[in-house]
Amino acid sequence: MTNLRELSWSLIVIWVSLIAVGLVAIYSATQGPVAEFLPEYIQINFYKQLIAFGIAILLLIGLQFLNPRTFQEGSYFFYGIGIVLMILTLLFGKEVNGAKSWLAIGPFNLQTSELMKIATVLAVANYLTSRRNISAENIKSALTTVLLILVPTVLVILQNDTGTAIIFASLIPVILFWSGLPYGISLFIISPAVISYLTIISWYWGLIAAVILTLLIFMLQRRTWLTFASFVTGIIIVIGIQVSLSQVLQPHQRARIEAFTNPSFDPQGAGWNVIQAKTAIGSGGLYGKGFMEGTQTQLRFLPEQWTDFIFCVIGEEFGFIGASFVILLLLALSIRLLKAASAHKHPFAQLVIIGVTTIYFMHFFINVGSATALLPVIGVPLPFISYGGSALITNTIMLGICLNLDFYKRQFSIYR
Repeated sequence: MTNLRELSWSLIVIWVSLIAVGLVAIYSATQGPVAEFLPEYIQINFYKQLIAFGIAILLLIGLQFLNPRTFQEGSYFFYGIGIVLMILTLLFGKEVNGAKSWLAIGPFNLQTSELMKIATVLAVANYLTSRRNISAENIKSALTTVLLILVPTVLVILQNDTGTAIIFASLIPVILFWSGLPYGISLFIISPAVISYLTIISWYWGLIAAVILTLLIFMLQRRTWLTFASFVTGIIIVIGIQVSLSQVLQPHQRARIEAFTNPSFDPQGAGWNVIQAKTAIGSGGLYGKGFMEGTQTQLRFLPEQWTDFIFCVIGEEFGFIGASFVILLLLALSIRLLKAASAHKHPFAQLVIIGVTTIYFMHFFINVGSATALLPVIGVPLPFISYGGSALITNTIMLGICLNLDFYKRQFSIYR
């Protein structure tokens, strides 16, 4: 590294700022008056996060000295190791909050699905750019890409980690679209998620969405079979969800969905998390109640306030200004990475950066959406802010790879 001025310092500043916000929020959520309500192993989360931050700094620096070709040539090896680790986790893993996602390696607990995110992005990017005749427009290439992503997705589902499975699945339409998949087909891939979301709110909103999306797909592609498939798929989803809600799902599963659309339906049960989260954010006002002064946080009303609901801690204690600052930082991170991808001439680097950006953004979107009751409560941490050593280190490694690819963009063409 001869010219440090070419390093993307703006990304590093955003990274440090997000982690600093997270450390402040984790400290308040575990070290303030609330500590008397928490077991000792949670009270030390702040110090464990500090240690993870120190490790992350070393990794971020070390990654900048690697040849960019390393990520491309080693991608399939990393992917294979990741799959093996995830299978071992299924067989011998430790269960936390209902998800069997942790593998004990000596004194350390490793969340293998986090490392698999990196491996999947690298492997998919390498496959789609390995030969000129491989493109998302080719059905065989597209299906192979989907398979590379679906394998870890299925393993994560078997680990009972729905939130992480959604993150993996979200890579499919984004990666395929960036690799040349037509607009209409890309819209067709994401339409089930949109229709499902609106159908949960109300069946007629789902039906309207199915019709509008079908019309948009027809205007974009002008293909009869795709238009027909889109409409039929939409109708099946609307009917399927209605049948599931009334006849298939268990009572506790229906209660969770009811709590999303109407938290007061079960305020002491399924609706508790949503109500407490909204109360915490709403009570913060413009400026917040002050550091370690949030009643919802310090009296332990918020669930998982150091991980999944850490945004509520920030909203309560630092108000609308603090919450907006976090959102702006996360949006700035995504925008800066998108600029880095568009400025790079090598397709492998572009796809890697786009994949990483998708992972960050989906974490941000789902976490904040769950905290503000815009989405059902899904256990997804806020990148760089929520407590979690594996997540912090993994997210930093992904950022370090992006920084490396961006730093060597002028010389990258020689690495073939």
